[in-house]
Amino acid sequence: MHRRDFIGAAAMAALAPFAGLATVRAAAPARLLPRPLSQGDTVALVSPSSAVADPFDLQLAREVMEALGLRVVTGAHYAQRRGHLAGPDAGRAQDLDDAFADPDVAGIVCTRGGSGAARLLPLLDYDAIRANPKVLLGYSDITALHCAIQAQTGLVTFHGPIGNGSWNRFNVDQFRRLFFGRELMHYRNRLDSDEDELVPRRNRTVTLRGGKARGRLLGGNLTVLTALAGSPYLPAFDGAILFLEDVAEAPYRIDRMLTTLKLAGVLDRIAGFVFGDCSDCGPGEGYGSLTLAQILDDHILPLGIPAYRGAMIGHIREQFIVPVGGEVELDADAGSLRMLAPVFRDA
Repeated sequence: MHRRDFIGAAAMAALAPFAGLATVRAAAPARLLPRPLSQGDTVALVSPSSAVADPFDLQLAREVMEALGLRVVTGAHYAQRRGHLAGPDAGRAQDLDDAFADPDVAGIVCTRGGSGAARLLPLLDYDAIRANPKVLLGYSDITALHCAIQAQTGLVTFHGPIGNGSWNRFNVDQFRRLFFGRELMHYRNRLDSDEDELVPRRNRTVTLRGGKARGRLLGGNLTVLTALAGSPYLPAFDGAILFLEDVAEAPYRIDRMLTTLKLAGVLDRIAGFVFGDCSDCGPGEGYGSLTLAQILDDHILPLGIPAYRGAMIGHIREQFIVPVGGEVELDADAGSLRMLAPVFRDA
């Protein structure tokens, strides 16, 4: 082998582990809308990630769905446990495939997040999902499913409360307006009027750069999304509105993950940016830590796109239910997102 050929082969071998990063540039599949959800329909409770800590939580998840006026079936493996996981990978993936394929199931609600959903991505039947588009609801670790299903099928899914999470008045109202009322939602933080402050402090948004932008809404949990970089399960972000949230991550880790998205070509392709809540993400003790605000300024301001932080999205009691893959308009000055088109197919 000539020296030039040897060097070229060595270079290609060295770059091989990063070849998958090109997948972020793949064309997005056509948007696919789920069938609508109505009271009296059947939803499947599934556990694609971690097992619940207390089996009673599964009962509560069922009671919540029934209180919303829905019938409930459960995945065959949804109550299992294997280490921290809700059963073996094959079983958890089968529950999802079965729920999508079952014509009597109108929607799928994940019981909890945690960790482990990404292990299922190579096992899922995306052809069956594409042929049977229906509602999928969850957040946190369920970001892996939102991203993969969007990348592989174009199906609009929904980032919002899990089955055993808090179903307070705000979240129930979001659910009914979106799924039963099929409302074109306008997501703008609810300020707490009962707060004993002259000027409201809670649920405030902060404009990073003003302006409006339109595009597909993509994102979810920052840690989970970033872990998909270089895989075929990360959606195409060209012209998208990226939303992110996280929990219990030190600022240096947030900085590292945003750097990864920059290096992977994601940040340079988006049209707008929304950061939700980052619970327990303070700098902690010690010297020299950047704040979350500084990190967002460093990574987002140079993009020159409309952006704001503080949206009611994340590991918080009251949270928006947003359509992953839906068309939205971001208004960074108002701190709001507005759906531009229906996210359900005609009944």
